[in-house]
Amino acid sequence: MKTIRFIPLILVFVITGCTKMGMMHESSMGMMHESSLYERLGGKPAIDAVVEDFVNRLGGDTRIKNEKVKARLAAISIPNLKMHLANLICAGTGGPCKYGGRDMKNAHVGLSITSHEFDLTVEDLVTTLDKFKVPA
Repeated sequence: MKTIRFIPLILVFVITGCTKMGMMHESSMGMMHESSLYERLGGKPAIDAVVEDFVNRLGGDTRIKNEKVKARLAAISIPNLKMHLANLICAGTGGPCKYGGRDMKNAHVGLSITSHEFDLTVEDLVTTLDKFKVPA
């Protein structure tokens, strides 16, 4: 089975896939401008809420039995993981955040994440996005 090492990247792909929705809004100067995806998502508070729910949901998913992932999660700071993931999404959607974490390849090296585990992660992500009514 092929190993997948880019789990948080799926979140960025799902969210940034909507970048050209063509939504416009009026600025305080009365001029129309295209809203960034960051703005359309509700800014940092909305991203933080989605990340919080997603990471908690993923961490509690008993269907995922990868011992390497469990060991890594036990060894890291979950609040820092959430902060880095939220900053990654914020920066990737046009927000003001700076992402200072590791690249996705190095963050997931050695975890032997299977395609099935990746699919379960996507299911958890979709459940979270549905909960917050994030549009396609």
